[in-house]
Amino acid sequence: MGRENQTWVSEFILLGLSSDWETQVSLFVLFLAMYLVTVLGNFLIILLIRLDIRLHTPMYFFLSVLSFVDICYTNSTVPQMLVHFLSARKSIPFHSCVFQLYVSLAMGSTEFFLLGAMAYDRYVAVCHPLHYTAIMHGGLCLGLAAGCLVAGLSNSLMQAIIIFQLPLCHNVINHFACEMLAVLRLACVDISFNKVMVAISGFLVIMLPCFLVLFSYARIVAAILHIRSAQGRRKAFGTCTSHLTVVSMCFGTAIFTYMRPVGGSTAEQEKMVALFYAVVTPMLNPLIYSLRNKDVIGADGGNDDYVFKNLPGTWT
Repeated sequence: MGRENQTWVSEFILLGLSSDWETQVSLFVLFLAMYLVTVLGNFLIILLIRLDIRLHTPMYFFLSVLSFVDICYTNSTVPQMLVHFLSARKSIPFHSCVFQLYVSLAMGSTEFFLLGAMAYDRYVAVCHPLHYTAIMHGGLCLGLAAGCLVAGLSNSLMQAIIIFQLPLCHNVINHFACEMLAVLRLACVDISFNKVMVAISGFLVIMLPCFLVLFSYARIVAAILHIRSAQGRRKAFGTCTSHLTVVSMCFGTAIFTYMRPVGGSTAEQEKMVALFYAVVTPMLNPLIYSLRNKDVIGADGGNDDYVFKNLPGTWT
């Protein structure tokens, strides 16, 4: 399509997840319940960490920031999706679409950086427990959290400006929200430059934090291997596995969508990934990161196990 076919867009039409009325009602009930659990769970995490002085540690500070980011991310897309489930016309004004893409992309990017910061916190706690307080002081924690947010907002601002400067041929988005790749498909012109920018952004936002997480947990695993008892090692490895599960799902699905060759993912696959990030991950994070983990406390292998029981900010 040429630039002459471009259309002035004042609103977008979202195709959503289904056109069947009964399916939409069922999805409304399901996602409404998940949305309420997500908002309530993350809000309670923030409240508990704020009220309980025993939780005023770097690990729980990052968890409270993560919960705040999850609330913002969920609220950027899910309320509108719920309304559209019960609406005959699924439209969104142009400026609202821009804002939605900006906020959701900013919060998603910030979450990846936060996962990297949280992995670094665990690395210091396990590998340098005697210097943990000196290294992970309040100023560093605030700086890391602020840096994650600024990086996420900057990446999102750059992508939003580049995307919405493109001439658009139509206004029908095959998605339930204004998602980056879905909006790019509306362009009338060649989007090779945008695809390159998406790849570069994906490397900086997804792959760099992913490498930090892998490095941190590799060092953590190496430290765990020094536990002498087999039972202690099994329990400690089980603890790492439970936390790595969510990290693996987050980075794995993002790499699958944004780091594949151009055209490697379909619109339906992108919808599922967006649902995972907007609904499933924010609902699971409070459970995964806040449950008291008795496996590490129960590890019994002499003095090595004692060190793990008394790590600063350990999941206990």
